Amino acid sequence: MNAVDFYSRFRAEVEKVIVGQTDAVRLCALAVLAQGHILLEGVPGVGKTLLAKTIARLLSLQYGRVQFTPDLMPADIVGTAVYDLQTRAFRVRQGPVFTNVLLADEINRAPAKVQSALLEAMEERGVSLEGQQLPLPDPFIVFATQNPVEYEGTYPLPEAQQDRFLFKVVLDYPSPEQELEILRRWDSGIELKDPARAGVQPVLDAAAIGECRAEIARITVDEKLRRYIIELAVATRQAPELVLGASPRAEVLLLLASKAAAAFEGRDYVTPDDVKGLLRPAFRHRLLLRPEAEVAGQTADSLLDGVIARVTPPR
Repeated sequence: MNAVDFYSRFRAEVEKVIVGQTDAVRLCALAVLAQGHILLEGVPGVGKTLLAKTIARLLSLQYGRVQFTPDLMPADIVGTAVYDLQTRAFRVRQGPVFTNVLLADEINRAPAKVQSALLEAMEERGVSLEGQQLPLPDPFIVFATQNPVEYEGTYPLPEAQQDRFLFKVVLDYPSPEQELEILRRWDSGIELKDPARAGVQPVLDAAAIGECRAEIARITVDEKLRRYIIELAVATRQAPELVLGASPRAEVLLLLASKAAAAFEGRDYVTPDDVKGLLRPAFRHRLLLRPEAEVAGQTADSLLDGVIARVTPPR
C-alpha cells in the first residue's frame, strides 16, 4: 500500500463519524506515518476524543484511554509490581500505556509526576518499571486532549513535554452546514459516538503503516529545503516577541512530517509549500510569548505567519 491509498482510506473511514475538521484529520494521518504524537486542543464537544477512538478503530490497533485527574499517580499510567501469592514472587502489571494508540484525555489535569511518566514513554517508546526498561508496542501514538478555556484545577504542560508532540491541532467549531449534517446523522439513528456502530471499518493495520513509512523514508529533501527549515526555526528564536523558539527536535519532526505530506500528494520530493503548510501546527506549541506580546494580542500563529513572510523560501 502506498501513502496516497493510505490517506484515502484513512479519511474515508474518519468521515463516517467526524463531520468537517478536514485539517485535523489530515494532520492526524500525517502523525501516524511520521511517528509523531498529537496534542488536540478544543472546547468540549467538538470531537477530540471521538477522533482518537475512530483512528484507533480504523487502524485496527490496540487502544487505551486514561482520563487524567489531579489524583492520578504514575503507576496508574505505566503500571506497577504486584505480589503473586501463588508464586510468592512479584510480577509486573503493565499499565494502560502499553498499547498502540493511547488517548490521554484532559492531559493538563494531571500533576507533574504523571506528566513526566508519560513524557518518557512518548520520547523513549518505553518505560522504566521496577528497575526494568520495558519497550512499548510499535507503533505507539499518543493523542492528548486539553480544554483551552478551563484553567481551574489544571497543570500547564511543561515546555519539555509540549516539545514531544509533533503537532498541536486546534479543533474549531464546525460551520453551520456541518453542524446541520451532524444533527441529521444523529436524527437518522447513526450512533456517532461509537465508531464501530457508525460503520468504521479496520481497513488499515501495522503492516500498512510500515509500508508507508518505508515509502516516506525514500522521499527526497533538497539541501536548500533543509536549510529553509533551519532558517524558519532560527527566526523564531530571534523574534523579539518570544522567550522561547523552536528546538532542533521541532526541525526534525517538521522535516519528517513534510516528507509524509509529499507522499500524500503522490510526490517523491518535498516542496517549500509542504514545509510552510505544516509550520503552524508543528511549531505553535513550542513557542513561549513574552507577556507584552500577549497583551498586544499576538499569538503563536500570528508570529509564525510573520516568520513565513520574512524568510524567503528556496526556488
